[in-house]
Amino acid sequence: MDTTNDLEPSLDSERVWSVAELNDRIKRLLEGGIGQCWVRGEVSNLRRQASGHNYFSLKDSQGQIRAVLFRGDASRQETLPEDGAQIVVFGEVSVYGPQGSYQIIVRHVMLDGAGQLRLEFDRLKKKLADEGLFDENRKRRIPQMPEKIGIVTSPTGAALKDFISILQRRGWCGKLLVLPAKVQGDEAPDELIAALRAASELKDLDLLVIGRGGGSVEDLWAFNDEALVREVAAFPGPVISAVGHQIDFTLADFAADLRAETPSAAAEIVSHGFLESRERWRRCQDGFTEVMDRALETRSSEIRFLTEKLRAASPVSLVENLSLRVDDFSNRLANYLRSTSSQVRDRLETYERRFTLVDPANRLRLERTKLDALDKRLRSGSLESTLRRGFTLVSDPDGRPVSSIQGLQVGEEVKTRFVDGEVPMRVMDKGSSSEQTGSQ
Repeated sequence: MDTTNDLEPSLDSERVWSVAELNDRIKRLLEGGIGQCWVRGEVSNLRRQASGHNYFSLKDSQGQIRAVLFRGDASRQETLPEDGAQIVVFGEVSVYGPQGSYQIIVRHVMLDGAGQLRLEFDRLKKKLADEGLFDENRKRRIPQMPEKIGIVTSPTGAALKDFISILQRRGWCGKLLVLPAKVQGDEAPDELIAALRAASELKDLDLLVIGRGGGSVEDLWAFNDEALVREVAAFPGPVISAVGHQIDFTLADFAADLRAETPSAAAEIVSHGFLESRERWRRCQDGFTEVMDRALETRSSEIRFLTEKLRAASPVSLVENLSLRVDDFSNRLANYLRSTSSQVRDRLETYERRFTLVDPANRLRLERTKLDALDKRLRSGSLESTLRRGFTLVSDPDGRPVSSIQGLQVGEEVKTRFVDGEVPMRVMDKGSSSEQTGSQ
């Protein structure tokens, strides 16, 4: 019998391998032959590094295996490994070459009880998927604006309150029917199925929502019940499954026509069409108002134009216009007459001044005035006028005026005329003094 591995050829016994080459060969054999798997065991030798990585061992009564949970995967876990805890991990087997040791790289961690549920979940999911219950081509379209909605959930849970609050806040104005049922425990699947069947008999039901708030895997397990999942898939109308939180998945989610991450998210999906339509209506209303305002403004302008045109063509308007023209002509005529009379007056005054200048009587008075002025000037410059101002006239014996001291001789007799008479004098010296002599 040939026992050679068909996937990997046997090692060459004649070849000398390096340690790194042999470790690499073992790594490929383990990763290719085992790959990803689930492993159950007890946590021991746990070390949490400052880097965020978790190193530990999984053991049972027969052996142990090293395991590592890297920081990125650890941040996504609801449960982290603790020393002594019984857990189920999912990951892939790998070889750490520098130490030549193999280990399992953990991607997901669950407590041992949850691990059993997970295995059952995967088994049932595969079974139903193989039957076509989860096929996308059988899923129905969710109506954009459902007017009548049914919701299967606990009537006292916070999920229903949040669902209703969001519908009210977003302005949804349809009809909501609450079909009460337990959402956890052994009795929950039967009550949920009964509520689904009751909803299927309702008329004019546009959409059905089934769900609850978050919880542990055990709390949500009712929505993985096979009979319930089949009932969800067979429901005659569109169904939204809204179970737990964003990270929670149930088989009801896969069977429904649409999965909502939370009941609140389902309410947003239900009301989205109404919210969008209301926004479109608001935009249309604003646009209509704007168009109407423009149209009214245009028509108002036309009406004002026609009104002015009609007013201009009316008899009253014609009379008013004629009255305005008469007043305008009257004002213009008055202004013209005032301007013309002013010009004529100015011309007359100009002619009068010019005539005055050439009038003989005026000319005679002007010449007489000039003569009087000349007479005054002549009188003011006469000898008598000069003598009256205190001056005297010295003349030689021949009666000739003496104007300079150089024209006098010592001992010579001269006459000095005052305003009131003459006085004979003799020149005693050509200095600054003279001697008055009386006539003999």
